[in-house]
Amino acid sequence: MPPKGTIAFSTVGRTQYGFDIFSVSLPSILDGVINWTEHRLTDGKSVNFNGNFIDENETLAYVSERTGAARIYLNRAKNSHPEKLSAISEALFQDRPVVKNGFMYFVSAREPADKQLKSWSAVYSTRIQEPEIKRLTPYGIVDYSPALSRSGKFVAVASYGSRPWTGDFHELDTDIVIFRSEDPNTRMMLRKRGGWPTWSGDSIVFFHRKAEDGWWSIFRADLTENLENSGGSVEPRRITPPGLHAFTPAASHDGNRIAVATRRPGTKFRHVEIFDLKSESFYKVTETLNPNFHHYNPFFSPESGFLGYHRFRGDSVISELTIPHLDPVESPIKELRMLRLNGNFPTFSPDGKLIAFNRDFDTCHGVRIVKSDGSKRWTVVKDRTAFYTAWSPTEKGVIYTSVGPIFESAHSTVQIARISFNPADLDDREEIPADVKILTKEDTANNAFPSCSPDGKYLVFRSGRNGHKNLYIIDAVNGEFNGGIRQLTVGPWIDTMPSWSPDGKLIAFSSNRHNPDNVVAFSIYLIRPDGTGLRRVHVAGPEGSADVDRERINHVCFSPDSTWLLFAANLGGVSAEPVSLPNQFQPYGDLFVARLDGSELQRLTWNAYENGTPAWHSAEEVDFGSLSLETGEKLTGRFDEPLWISCDI
Repeated sequence: MPPKGTIAFSTVGRTQYGFDIFSVSLPSILDGVINWTEHRLTDGKSVNFNGNFIDENETLAYVSERTGAARIYLNRAKNSHPEKLSAISEALFQDRPVVKNGFMYFVSAREPADKQLKSWSAVYSTRIQEPEIKRLTPYGIVDYSPALSRSGKFVAVASYGSRPWTGDFHELDTDIVIFRSEDPNTRMMLRKRGGWPTWSGDSIVFFHRKAEDGWWSIFRADLTENLENSGGSVEPRRITPPGLHAFTPAASHDGNRIAVATRRPGTKFRHVEIFDLKSESFYKVTETLNPNFHHYNPFFSPESGFLGYHRFRGDSVISELTIPHLDPVESPIKELRMLRLNGNFPTFSPDGKLIAFNRDFDTCHGVRIVKSDGSKRWTVVKDRTAFYTAWSPTEKGVIYTSVGPIFESAHSTVQIARISFNPADLDDREEIPADVKILTKEDTANNAFPSCSPDGKYLVFRSGRNGHKNLYIIDAVNGEFNGGIRQLTVGPWIDTMPSWSPDGKLIAFSSNRHNPDNVVAFSIYLIRPDGTGLRRVHVAGPEGSADVDRERINHVCFSPDSTWLLFAANLGGVSAEPVSLPNQFQPYGDLFVARLDGSELQRLTWNAYENGTPAWHSAEEVDFGSLSLETGEKLTGRFDEPLWISCDI
């Protein structure tokens, strides 16, 4: 039987993006202070980003996530109504569209990589509105960020090559590779270490990389007329000066200007600026328009009459300004439905009609409940720091959680709490009275991630009470005070995030016990509730393979019929250049399902974000067509720059 039911999960920061694509008209001469006029090009719905102008009428190809998955759309000139490209609709991840001579070039993860722990991203081309799709990236190679020369004869990419992914993402270890669009298999490395290429004409390539002095900067490489003889002889020149970060360049058609996103010391915001190559002067664009918004990934029109970029849409225009409590996400498996939660650590009530969760991933303030149709939300616990939720399988009004700070050591004080409330109180009020009962002793260090047995009698959780984070079982009503406590796993490693199977036979958890010295690489383990039958589930490869100990697998849970495992993992590598996005702590976090023996591995999400904390319920009564998408929180655009980009060098 294929996996089925409904999955709720979270995506770090994504619900707040609210991106739209904007443009400004460019004067022929840059001189002094320019009074820019900004125009919105997309329709204010969902998240719209990474655009490319097709002509001087502002006809636009861009990425939108209005189905929950990244798809390419077209906006015809002066018409903001999006047109989905049916020719490439089956691929659930599409990015960086470039249109030239009737062809569209784009990145997609439509085909699996040749091995686990490697990105699926590759460059493809298609004629617009025609079904034939051609893969330009050789199989076994990873390519990002395609750029077309002015004539369309040449393609430049940021390529990871065929190398295994090493886990890098602060600065992807990509190289600038070029090839002829008609001969994609003959590839030439233009320069090692570089990303986000852009062409000026047919002989100049600009790209970004982190310079030796620590500043992200733009470099220029001039090609010879004979493309094949350019490799190795091209010594790029640094174009932007130290003292500021500059990335994601776009070159004007005549090579006189580049548009870049900058991050300058003294400001918290990323802005788009134009750098005049002759005068070596910067001209500020977006800081004069929206000084307190981030702006991303500029692009010129073919004749450089317009400059485009994307940003948080703000509330100055009529647009979608509400974050739904629950948002449907397109699923690759027909029988499996997916919901993105505006929150973290979801858990379904026994009947699937309610979902409990924690609001903020960083502060984890309180516990909330939302109807599974997204129409109403309540606060159950407001004045406590809490993370992770687990609903009792047998009681509609009982939720378990961890009370205390998240991401702390084994010795920090975190306790398991039982939250009891009356389901009849879920009415028009916003705050619901509840009783909070602490089930673990105060001096027992870090207790977290409770999961309830299917009969509702016991809890398994992770505790640091013996100096290491191992698993324990206690009574679900009285805790360890009257019901006692039993240690399930023992060892100088980290056993965490346990999940009790719905049939009661197994407990799944994440652990680094195979390599305790590596505190970030976790794999799935299964154990019986009586402590017998411990075994590791291999999903990245067979035992003893080079990749198996590089798994980073967390948040594992069971399918409703106890035959599948759902988890967040790094098995699909990185899908896009992280420097081009807001902060993502783990941009390689995607959701996967597999059988209990690790077989039949299937990927559920493809994007450049961190997806995680999933919950799985049969929940067949949830009608996605009746989801309330108008009810939710106000969209405020709260998200950060990548925290690893420091301006204090």
